[in-house]
Amino acid sequence: MASLQQTMFSLQSKLPPSSFHIGGSLPMRKTTLPLRIRGGNAAGARMSATAAGSYAMALADVAKRNDTLELTSADVEKLEKVFSDPLVLNFFANPTVELEKKRLVIDEIVKSSSLQSHTSNFLNILVDANRINIVTDIVKEFEMVYNKITDTQLAEVRSVVKLEPPQLAQIAKQVQKLTGAKNVRVKTVLDPSLVAGFTIRYGDSGSKLIDMSVKKQLEDIAAQLELGEIQLAA
Repeated sequence: MASLQQTMFSLQSKLPPSSFHIGGSLPMRKTTLPLRIRGGNAAGARMSATAAGSYAMALADVAKRNDTLELTSADVEKLEKVFSDPLVLNFFANPTVELEKKRLVIDEIVKSSSLQSHTSNFLNILVDANRINIVTDIVKEFEMVYNKITDTQLAEVRSVVKLEPPQLAQIAKQVQKLTGAKNVRVKTVLDPSLVAGFTIRYGDSGSKLIDMSVKKQLEDIAAQLELGEIQLAA
């Protein structure tokens, strides 16, 4: 990421100042990704969420036809990490940055992350369509599409310290038993606020929660103490 940030600053210094009127002044990069975006003329109410879902489905369709769904999922995970940096996201969302500058940074991302050619084309399409600013939403939508196609249940595990692979395997096995999913994909997040222990969130949009954290236990004890005080006052 440090090298990517350096590249961005280098590009900004080498290229001429940007202009608001860049749409017709630069040639469109030729892309070969056969996207089929639905609902392009929808009303204003169906905006970024609908667009993100359409782009995610289009990318998944291409990956399935190329038999590269797993590799494409790995590419999307890399994009999630890259665009989690506010500096990167703000760079692409800035309308005053020239299109060619954005394309050059896309080339750097593709090179440094070893992305597939159709993923590279996909990113350039987003830049050309002025949709790169919703790439984080596309990542989330693609994850849901991928999980549905592969019958995969996503389990987000939060813990204070990094859990060992055998522990994560046991968690995955338990989630699989609870959901009946063919596959379980575990995403780990370090969360110092839990004090100790861990939480597991799974289900549609993370609707189900298993809380084995000390924080939860302390909250339960505090609630019981408050309830006891109320009873004594009565």
